[in-house]
Amino acid sequence: MKRLALALLAAVALPGIAHAQATDTATADVGVSGTVAKLCMLGTPTPAPVDVGQMANTSGARVGKIAVIAPRIVTLPGSFCNFAGSAITVTATALVSNDASAVEPGFAKAVNYTADVANWAAGSASVTTAATAGGGSPTASATGPTQPAPKVADLDVTLSNFTAPSDFLLTAGAYSGLVVVKLGPVASGGD
Repeated sequence: MKRLALALLAAVALPGIAHAQATDTATADVGVSGTVAKLCMLGTPTPAPVDVGQMANTSGARVGKIAVIAPRIVTLPGSFCNFAGSAITVTATALVSNDASAVEPGFAKAVNYTADVANWAAGSASVTTAATAGGGSPTASATGPTQPAPKVADLDVTLSNFTAPSDFLLTAGAYSGLVVVKLGPVASGGD
């Protein structure tokens, strides 16, 4: 009787075991996510710094006044923003004499110029400084058009149209200025 009970138990148990093994599989979904932050990068300015050299004529009818200074181009290679809606802001500070003494009548201690940043959006970001003869109000700023898509590009910063206020004579000495290029999201209403 024990054998019969074991045989019945084995016959009943074996189909259950086989059945359990066949339907023993389950699945689960595991979601995977991540984020990419908005990012803009500007390439290293090449060449930098920019030396425009002698700014005053040393002979001829315009001796002592601003010379013709050839445009200078600085490239910011591999600049990019990985999102839509970015723009370039360029801020330029006129070349101003490092000599802090007062300016004499008929002389200028500032050289104005245009800074233009191209190759980002349709058009460019362009600003012209308007420093006074004494070097006052040397800084100007402008924002270019909006780039509607992510982009990578070599940006060209062109420095041109060098002038002295009122076409005055230039005071001797060293002059310095600065161009700041900012690449980022377009500022909204109150920013």
